[in-house]
Amino acid sequence: MPIVVDIDVMLARRKMSVGELAGRVGITPANLAVLKNGRAKAVRFATLAALCEVLECQPGDLLRWEIEDVRADDVPAGRSDV
Repeated sequence: MPIVVDIDVMLARRKMSVGELAGRVGITPANLAVLKNGRAKAVRFATLAALCEVLECQPGDLLRWEIEDVRADDVPAGRSDV
């Protein structure tokens, strides 16, 4: 997925554990792990706002976009615009 979650970076900067962050944000450590490991399909704005409040950061400090490596055999037939 081209969206990368950098929660680990902010946790290290704030010297905070996953469990502490989860408790302060109000989500389970398991759900926080899904988010921080890039397995989440979505994140609620309320959760993102709570993460930013607790970590004292901006959404862009937690999320970034990277170009995906698209191979020629991944492009659907008839598409040459990729």
